[in-house]
Amino acid sequence: MQNETLQDLFIGIAGLIGAGKSTLATALGEHLGLPVYYEPVADNEYLADFYRDTPRYAFATQIYLLNRRFQQHQEVIWAGGGGVQDRTIYEDSVFAKTLVDLGQMDERDYRTYLALFKHMSNFMCRPNVIVFLDLSPESSMERIQERARGVETGITVEYLSALNANYQAFIRQISRTVPVIKVSWEQYRSPGEMAEVIHKEYLRGSFLREVQWNPIAGV
Repeated sequence: MQNETLQDLFIGIAGLIGAGKSTLATALGEHLGLPVYYEPVADNEYLADFYRDTPRYAFATQIYLLNRRFQQHQEVIWAGGGGVQDRTIYEDSVFAKTLVDLGQMDERDYRTYLALFKHMSNFMCRPNVIVFLDLSPESSMERIQERARGVETGITVEYLSALNANYQAFIRQISRTVPVIKVSWEQYRSPGEMAEVIHKEYLRGSFLREVQWNPIAGV
């Protein structure tokens, strides 16, 4: 009954760079029999330029990602039957705000971006639940280094700390309208565990839920 319940859900995975969103999305998709929708990375024609010269390409990259994620968001909705998305369209605004905070995006460009996002949001159905993988900027940095994507070599802990602060604010805000399950992700969990948590916490109510893991006997 658990999988049957979750097979109708649109589940969004949120979290810092390198948190393990794609890995969890893949595992959940296989465990629950749901299609998985991945963040456009490999074919992102702006990404290398963005990391090479962020102030110059910040706005163009954010618009590119917003367009691609809107397209993907609509694909999830129109396909029906639920799905797992490894980064939601709502998180784009977190990255945009962080760029402004760090002086790497012009305020005027940011206002234009937000206006466009607001208009697009009128045509979006919200996910049934967002699972936020909460981990420290330091852990995020370690995982980025472990996966060793060439374009990410310029990412700093300072950037991740600013991003994390905006993520925490974003989660508090989005949880007013979308159910959010906040999970400590310093330690990975199995897809079975996560499916159980999503099932239990989603049915409890449409607001922020923070999962507490019980100590494992003998550990």
